[in-house]
Amino acid sequence: MPTGTVQLHRVLQTTPEKLYRAFTEGPALAKWIPPYGFTCTVHELDARAGGRFRMSFENFSTGHRHAFGGEYLQLVPGEFIQYTDRFDDPGLAGELRVSVWLKAVSCGTELRIEQTGIPEAIPVEQCYLGWQQSLQQLANLVEPDIPN
Repeated sequence: MPTGTVQLHRVLQTTPEKLYRAFTEGPALAKWIPPYGFTCTVHELDARAGGRFRMSFENFSTGHRHAFGGEYLQLVPGEFIQYTDRFDDPGLAGELRVSVWLKAVSCGTELRIEQTGIPEAIPVEQCYLGWQQSLQQLANLVEPDIPN
């Protein structure tokens, strides 16, 4: 069964450590990862190599939910995260793999993401659009530097 890949690149005005936390802390993920029009519930998150996560997205308009989860394969604080993803829906079979690279640059942090193994039933361009929306919400979360 053919699968798709998306690659994304951004430079965000924040630190690698703050970006890393946004990918590994449940409340932060719930705030930025669902694309526009969806809410997210993080049911489980154990951000360590071999640790698992589980979450669900709910379409705010229809109430329809889809759940997914995976395993953290590798974590290097402030530098790299790799994890798998599997949908509960049998129509979206297969395992996705997401790799996230973080690199400090002169004006913030360079973020590169590669997601492979996208099920054929999901158009790659739709997945790419969803990631773009999520990354805008990520920027809104991590770029403000709000003092206590």
